[in-house]
Amino acid sequence: MSKMTCLRLLIAFCLVGSIASCAAIGRFNILSTEQEVEIGREAAREIERNLRLYSDPVVAAYINSLGQMLARYSRRSGLTYYFKVVDTDEVNAFALPGGWLYVNRGLITTAENESELAGVIGHEIGHVDRKHGARAISRQFGAAVFVDATLGGKDASAKHRVIRQVVAISTGMGQLKYGRDAEREADRFAVESTYAAGIDPEGTATFFEKLMAMQKKEPGRLENLFSTHPPSRERVENVRSQIGGLPLKAGLTSDSRRFQAIKERILERERARRGKKARGKATRQR
Repeated sequence: MSKMTCLRLLIAFCLVGSIASCAAIGRFNILSTEQEVEIGREAAREIERNLRLYSDPVVAAYINSLGQMLARYSRRSGLTYYFKVVDTDEVNAFALPGGWLYVNRGLITTAENESELAGVIGHEIGHVDRKHGARAISRQFGAAVFVDATLGGKDASAKHRVIRQVVAISTGMGQLKYGRDAEREADRFAVESTYAAGIDPEGTATFFEKLMAMQKKEPGRLENLFSTHPPSRERVENVRSQIGGLPLKAGLTSDSRRFQAIKERILERERARRGKKARGKATRQR
């Protein structure tokens, strides 16, 4: 057995022992910010080779503007956040480790007002802010990631395994469950950031309620969202309890003309797309 193999086994053995004895396992993280960003960047590249991003620059600019406004309240001030729109009807959003966030077109058009959309985006920022992705990677791939970090990043296969899994999770082909505590932390950040930005945090709660009602009518449409970020009555109550403890603040907004204009822009484009598709089908049938 080579010295390098012995070193890998020793590091892995020590790591397993440290994980087993760690009382705050939910806080366990062995990724540096640089490693987290590198994994997120590589995963984003892979995802964007397969996901179709929404091509309207006006919509993309709006989502980036709203996201950056909320990201200003992240405690990770040195992190750069990237916001992009995915061209799909599916109601969902997801965040990659290191600051890459994706909002589905279907989520934008499902939100009734800007506060609901902002609550979802704030929630996803919260996962990055509290390093939930990095912690999940550390738990699932701890030995491999730790060996790679300890050996100066020379084990490319370990990093690629992590990136492939992150891609699979984010595109719905895998499942990364943060756990209840992580979801509560992300919800708290959604409330904190919307409130700080002057947006009514009640939208976070009302959107949860809307999703639960939709799930009863169209369960298939929300399958991925419910598998990774399941809304529940408990989460609604927790959010409203947190809102109730905030100081009264004048001027909180629930909606904006810009949001409604963006939503109508997307819906109009989809109506035109469906009309074109129907005309093409009718022409082929003649």
